Amino acid sequence: QVQLVESGGGLVQAGGSLRLSCAASGIFSISLMGWYRQAPGKQRELVATITADNSTNYAGSVKGRFTISRDNVKKTVYLQMSSLEPEDTAAYYCKAVGRRYDSIRYINEYWGQGTQVTVSS
Repeated sequence: QVQLVESGGGLVQAGGSLRLSCAASGIFSISLMGWYRQAPGKQRELVATITADNSTNYAGSVKGRFTISRDNVKKTVYLQMSSLEPEDTAAYYCKAVGRRYDSIRYINEYWGQGTQVTVSS
């Protein structure tokens, strides 16, 4: 069974910081991990991604404020968010691309359930 368990969301004032974590289980050879977010009434959008060799990609709106990192041994991806703005308020979702132990021939993407981040002004 594949699980991506996010944690670290919450309520913070503008200018504050939060650190999100996402631990994956049930998959291996995880090539890509990333964070996406979805605000009410809006489409889900990319926040940041990181490859197995730590190549990163950021949305323009978070570049310089957010930092993505990963621990390949723990199969965990992190998102350090600083200088948070009310516009960052959204549900944040973790994604991992890898292979299931019971279906090693196929590469699929898997999603977590989401963690809410609310930034007050």
